[in-house]
Amino acid sequence: MGKRTEILYLSEPDMIQSGVLDSARCVDVLGEVFQLMGVGDYLMGGHNHNEHGHSIVFPKTSKFPNMPIAGPDRRFTAMIAYLGGRFNICGEKWYGSNIANPARGLPRSIHLSVLNDPDTCEPFAIMSANLVSAIRTGCVPALSTRYLARKDAKVCALIGAGPINKAAFQAIATQIKTLEEVVVYDLFPDKSETLIEWAEAETGIKGRVAATLEDAVRSGDIINCAASRLKPVYILDEWIPKGSVVILSGAALFDDAALLNCQVVYDNPHMQEAYKSEEIYFETKEEFYNTQKGGQFFRLIDEGRLPPFIETPSLCKMAIGEQNGRTNDDERFIFLTAGMSVFDVAWSYECYYNANKLGLGTKLLLWDNPYWY
Repeated sequence: MGKRTEILYLSEPDMIQSGVLDSARCVDVLGEVFQLMGVGDYLMGGHNHNEHGHSIVFPKTSKFPNMPIAGPDRRFTAMIAYLGGRFNICGEKWYGSNIANPARGLPRSIHLSVLNDPDTCEPFAIMSANLVSAIRTGCVPALSTRYLARKDAKVCALIGAGPINKAAFQAIATQIKTLEEVVVYDLFPDKSETLIEWAEAETGIKGRVAATLEDAVRSGDIINCAASRLKPVYILDEWIPKGSVVILSGAALFDDAALLNCQVVYDNPHMQEAYKSEEIYFETKEEFYNTQKGGQFFRLIDEGRLPPFIETPSLCKMAIGEQNGRTNDDERFIFLTAGMSVFDVAWSYECYYNANKLGLGTKLLLWDNPYWY
């Protein structure tokens, strides 16, 4: 007889009951993940074990009437990982993205997590993962503030008033207890006002709408950029206050002076190297620099004006004590982060673990006895 296999399915309401929105706990869990990355106890996609994921990107035109056509943020992506330590699991976040979705009453991206036993390969959990993705994305900036923000930081500036900055501010507020104000800049001021109303109700921290991008940046001790691509965010060195940290949760451009005069920090330098290796798929280096998140960093590295990835401080090495974070109140940091499947796997597993203890979810039968084995 073969082995019976069941899968625990967790809906979004199940995930909320399991604690998926607990930002403070998520920051701690991601701290564990960075420690595992620091010692190398993890794998992600590709031969280099550090790829963001594998994507279907649609063509600009197609002779097939049902084939989707390229559009902003339109793709399907599989983000796969093995994570060691106490987790010891394989997993995947699978999602599709279409910027037209909100007009249909849907999130732009729709996510699922799947967790598997790394030895038998059996799936043991499938779960709604939109909140997993949003919360872990917001908690990486928050974790970076442990190492890079001043201990007396008072103002958090948010560039972009969408869900990612909402999650980021919620998480940052759990880490920086000295915050007194949130300043929000968005192309649409009403969105800034909505985010501020939520932030004041959620955290008690007062907020204001920034008149300009410059106003927001100059105001911030912690500046989190998570704006849409409708209009490029361009930040000048002279705007960045002494003692601040600029966190790139989304794309932003700087004048070269900003990247050369601030201390650059990466989340995972090996993943940034993997991104850099993708330049072979572009017709010119300029196209690559202008298209890829972090392209400006890559250009300055190629020109010898920034050090190679592996020689640059990273959160992985800070997490295991091999490198320093902030050492004085005058330092200015620019932190580049990108989505990593190990974060989705870790936070999905934590929610699964809690759901099991609470008796949440629906058990689905994969098989009683595999037909072939």
